[in-house]
Amino acid sequence: MLSLLHITSDMRTHIFLMSLLFAVFGCAAPDRPITVRGSDTMVALGQKWAEIYMHKFPSQTVQVNGGGSGTGIAALINRTADICQSSRPMKARERKKIQEKFGREVIEIPVAKDGIVIYVHKDNPISKISIPQLCKIYTGQIQNWKELGGEDRRIIVYGRENSSGTYEFFKKEVLKGADFADHVQTLPGTAAVVNAVSKDLYSIGYGGNAYSQGVRILPVSRTDTSQAIEANELSITMGEYPISRNLYFYLAKVPNDGIQHFIDWVLSDEAQAIVAEQGYFPIKKTALQSAGVKTAF
Repeated sequence: MLSLLHITSDMRTHIFLMSLLFAVFGCAAPDRPITVRGSDTMVALGQKWAEIYMHKFPSQTVQVNGGGSGTGIAALINRTADICQSSRPMKARERKKIQEKFGREVIEIPVAKDGIVIYVHKDNPISKISIPQLCKIYTGQIQNWKELGGEDRRIIVYGRENSSGTYEFFKKEVLKGADFADHVQTLPGTAAVVNAVSKDLYSIGYGGNAYSQGVRILPVSRTDTSQAIEANELSITMGEYPISRNLYFYLAKVPNDGIQHFIDWVLSDEAQAIVAEQGYFPIKKTALQSAGVKTAF
């Protein structure tokens, strides 16, 4: 055992710093930053969560970046992210990579709900649209608004880049796996799609409900003859809106105490109220229970 006489000046400095940390944080040194990467649809929500969480818990740091769901999943696999935000379910081959690299199944946590909505210019006279019509527009089978009851003008079609979870989800659920037409203009982020549609009377685009300022959202029907459903909290949380989806956190490892605390807070009533404020929809407790998720808040 060291006596006080054997404590060097460097050791005294170290003890002083540890005492200072204890005084400031009420505990040992703060945890290392939590890195969150992925979905551009979720990036504003993730950054808002991080901002409020760090204000409430000053010893914690949460860094949130976008780039697309695919980018976030790759970062998770490559150990450059603690949490992946994804606006689509992880694919089987991605789950397999996690299993092979980490020796365990990926952890999937639904953290909010969203609807992929259809944007048109606010002065576009079209009042609704169907899934089959959207499929034909985005695969190039319909290219003129007159085929939908509008003007005799070419449809300018905007979409997301292929690293986007929204792109993947739209391709699966609306195009039924078919390829997008070559003339679909891909843009880096939902905000860019909304901006483009807001400036072009004859355009159409898709993206998350939270980014719908300055454009009009069309009600969507599952078939050409069924009722068109508006995207709202009830229709999306109940799954009645045809293009509803969960938004996810994915983890490749069992979370440490700091990461688990952040996740628990994200699923709390306080953080889920932020979901609604940001234009998304809170995840129901029953959905968390179905997914086997338990929280401390």
